[in-house]
Amino acid sequence: MSLLYTLHYPLTGPIEIFFLVLLIILVCPLLFRRIGIPQLVGLIIAGIIVGPFGFNILERDASFEIFGQVGILYIMFMAAVEINMFHLKRNLPKGVVFGLITFAVPLVMGIFGSRFAFGAGWSTCVLISTMYAAHTLISYPIVSRFGLQNAQPAVIAVCSTIVTVLLALLVLAGVVDASAAGGFRFSRFVNLLWLMIIYAAGMGLLLHHLTKYFFRKISDQINQFIYVLAMVFLSSLMASVIGLEAILGAFYAGLILNRFIPERSGLMGRIKFVGNAIFIPYFLIGVGMLINVHVIFESWNVGWVAINMIVVAMISKWLSAYFASKIFRFGATGCRLMFGLTSGKAAATIAAALIGFQHGLLTEDMLNGAVLMILVSCVVSSISTQKAATRLRIELTEEEFKKDSETKPGDYARQLVAVANPVTAENLMKLAFLMRHRRNRNPVTALFVRNSDDTRRVQAGRNSLEIAVATGQSVDIEVKDIERYDINVVAGVTNEAKQNHSTDIMIGLHRRSNIVDSFFGSMTEQLLNATNKMIFISRCFTSVDTLARLLILVPDKAEYETGFQIWVERICNLASQLAAKAIFLSYDTTASFIRNIIISEGYAIRHEYRSMKSWDDFIIQSNDIGDDDIFIIIGARKGAVSHSSELENLPSYLQKNHAGTNLILIYPEQFAGDKGA
Repeated sequence: MSLLYTLHYPLTGPIEIFFLVLLIILVCPLLFRRIGIPQLVGLIIAGIIVGPFGFNILERDASFEIFGQVGILYIMFMAAVEINMFHLKRNLPKGVVFGLITFAVPLVMGIFGSRFAFGAGWSTCVLISTMYAAHTLISYPIVSRFGLQNAQPAVIAVCSTIVTVLLALLVLAGVVDASAAGGFRFSRFVNLLWLMIIYAAGMGLLLHHLTKYFFRKISDQINQFIYVLAMVFLSSLMASVIGLEAILGAFYAGLILNRFIPERSGLMGRIKFVGNAIFIPYFLIGVGMLINVHVIFESWNVGWVAINMIVVAMISKWLSAYFASKIFRFGATGCRLMFGLTSGKAAATIAAALIGFQHGLLTEDMLNGAVLMILVSCVVSSISTQKAATRLRIELTEEEFKKDSETKPGDYARQLVAVANPVTAENLMKLAFLMRHRRNRNPVTALFVRNSDDTRRVQAGRNSLEIAVATGQSVDIEVKDIERYDINVVAGVTNEAKQNHSTDIMIGLHRRSNIVDSFFGSMTEQLLNATNKMIFISRCFTSVDTLARLLILVPDKAEYETGFQIWVERICNLASQLAAKAIFLSYDTTASFIRNIIISEGYAIRHEYRSMKSWDDFIIQSNDIGDDDIFIIIGARKGAVSHSSELENLPSYLQKNHAGTNLILIYPEQFAGDKGA
């Protein structure tokens, strides 16, 4: 038996193929980064080199077809799931306007340019122009890597993608239908419109309710990740069934699932990791394998067609971004970013070229020219996006530095989370993470206090610490786990808080053990008396990720408390991460102070104010709390300015009427102390 293993080209063995692809994904970014070429371009070039039109090391087999399709769907899904819905809704009209501009300008230039350059028929000219008009967010991973997914030019460009792809699809369908049937049929568009409405309503309801149910029942993040992928492909499949592009279905799934996947969550981390490590690079390598650069030297006509397509496509997209930037009053950086994101071509362009060739509307030279246009557009798109994103990141960082020049890293929250129950530990840690400022790099302290050697209790506490650390690792936040032996829990928590200079203390709400037990329990009441630090008391019956609204009860004169601004910022951080609406039930004067903080600090959240004149208003409004909401109550220690007799009656009211409600009680810092979000 021979010990030698003979390689045959192109490679056919699954181990050989996958090893080479992983090697390309690993080496290309390192190699091309040294010579200043974006990673995306490097992967496409690598695909050209190893592909059938290069050294023929790899065939574009079924694996590249599958992973390539998954990659483009993944890009569109990530573009939707990473967007802050507040930014999306605020910029949606501008996105539609830019979508119309970046579709109309290439369409008009493409029709007349193709007619003049190629002398083709009107149907062929219209089809070629749809390839110019449609674009793919091939360079979006660059924007995501720079953390600019919520920058206004990026959000507008993402919105415009859906407009252009949808319009290009409709025009393409009309051209092909007219070519096959000998005339235009309006009924086809009416049917497609009805199917789109039914699809949007049906898939939206299905994904929303099914996801809410699944996430409530299943907390394992691996199962949640698999479920999310399944829903993305279900949405894409149903879009294809009714005649839409699958990428539209993936984007729509991302919009529906957006509120269930907070940015600072383990699930989001897994989604980004798998996409950026495997699916998206596989797609880019596959795009490169489609490109045959030899054809440009085989025929002068192919070169002429390709140059014409490239020039018209790039100029028309640049003019579209330029016009839009003037309308929206963006600077040069915003213009370049929009151009970079909207100039790349892949999925929709490839589909249009193949369909046109199959129906005899495109010649072989035009098909080859379109493929070369895809190569150049991907390179231009990646380089332009890389430069614009780098510049925009610098500009935004400088603005943030000026804004936060008086804030030192040590001024951010230093959180202490007391854990003892493995069932509630994960939700407590998630709340702590979601309430942090995104630039906070201070570690979170997870504390288990014991005052005995009870084996069962000690093991439960240690399990809670393990869960706390694992929860932090999933979102890349350092968690210091501490097991402390002290005279009692209150002493342990307060002593540890002093030792670590903690600003926030978070504990789980006491569960009543008998009928004479108080709502808070003696431990919580003792803790409130033992420290003046901000205390969060939490009880969540559902996963934090599924919360849709925050209903915040604010007492009269709360704005006079030392910790007023701090708890407002914590709630804004929570609302922003969950894409949830914050509804403040407060007195009018207090509401104006809350509104000023939200506006001055630039929090991008949906917020509403309901006027409260008396305790009866609170009782009426509190009946509006649902299973998807969390009731946040701003308390006050005895002797505080905002303390009143009505707050004394609150525990009994909550126990009687809201025993099954998701709840957070916040006791702000009472005296001067550390500050920061």
